[in-house]
Amino acid sequence: MTTLIFTRTTGYRHESIPAAVAALAGPGVRHTEDPAGLHDLGGVDVVVFLSTTGDVLDPAGRAALRAHVLGGGGFAGVHSAAGTELSDPWYGELLGGRFRGHPQGVQPATLTVLPGGTRWDFTDEWYAFDELRDDLEVLLTVDEDTYQAGDFSMPAPHPQAWRRRVGAGRSWFTALGHSEAAWSDPVFLAHVRAGLAYAAGRPVIA
Repeated sequence: MTTLIFTRTTGYRHESIPAAVAALAGPGVRHTEDPAGLHDLGGVDVVVFLSTTGDVLDPAGRAALRAHVLGGGGFAGVHSAAGTELSDPWYGELLGGRFRGHPQGVQPATLTVLPGGTRWDFTDEWYAFDELRDDLEVLLTVDEDTYQAGDFSMPAPHPQAWRRRVGAGRSWFTALGHSEAAWSDPVFLAHVRAGLAYAAGRPVIA
């Protein structure tokens, strides 16, 4: 599997990015912050937007990403990828929703893993979303009774990860991954690797 990790930021930059890149490094994995690095996605199975923020692609990159996914390739968005490319309507369709905000700071909370219903305790920022599509296969929900949602409450179930088909390709997103500690957590890393496998069209091992 060939994976291209893209970490360009034009807004807030997460301190966890180096740890995240290191955690996902391995054979077939490339990392770039250069928009030109997305102009030619031939041979790439999955493009990962890892804690990107703001508008990060040029027109050629936007066209290449769209052709990649619609033609059968994979996309994975991690954490603030939901607050990326806000000026590109198609990117919102690709991701499946838009970042609305989150309560101040990180908080422990309890997630439900779907479809089985396993409970998972984790500490992160708990995102709220707008423009969620109605064709999402939700993979994680967060229980608002276990943290302080404040102004960023959502009707239950409050999603934190999902996947969906886009054209002939696949899109997967997780809102988790804010802190450096997440990227050494084996349960979280298994969650991310399962998402990358889905995006690549490979068997997902639970």
